[in-house]
Amino acid sequence: MLARGLVNVRSQFGPEETVNRLEAELAAKGMTVFARVDHAAGAEAVGLALQPTEVLIFGNARGGTPLMQAARTIGLDLPIRTLVWQDAAHVTWLTYNDPRWLARRHVLGPEAEDAVAAMTVMVKALAAAATGTSVAKTVRRASKKSAR
Repeated sequence: MLARGLVNVRSQFGPEETVNRLEAELAAKGMTVFARVDHAAGAEAVGLALQPTEVLIFGNARGGTPLMQAARTIGLDLPIRTLVWQDAAHVTWLTYNDPRWLARRHVLGPEAEDAVAAMTVMVKALAAAATGTSVAKTVRRASKKSAR
């Protein structure tokens, strides 16, 4: 079961290729990649096994600043993070926080609606490009409540 507010997109590619495709798409869009965290490599360094699990942290001040102007606490969830991971069946997934859920979590008002809508469209398009899926394709959500 997924946590509330998460969006899962199944990738047509392996974990490394999915992250690399996402990173290339971000570069093409002029976004800043702040970090690439390889949790599996960290686990291996201490003698533990972990299926491929990598986080890419990225953003753009033009997109995030209006949200932080509305509620500074959203800075806890920005910049945007995506998790690319492989499950026990060797299926690769890209998971991210639904920006609309983040807006509710941080009680953003109507002044942030346009920025949240733009971020939602942008993250969905990035996920589609990285995973080789259609933007219109239905993604697996944690809960129908997360869309409220």
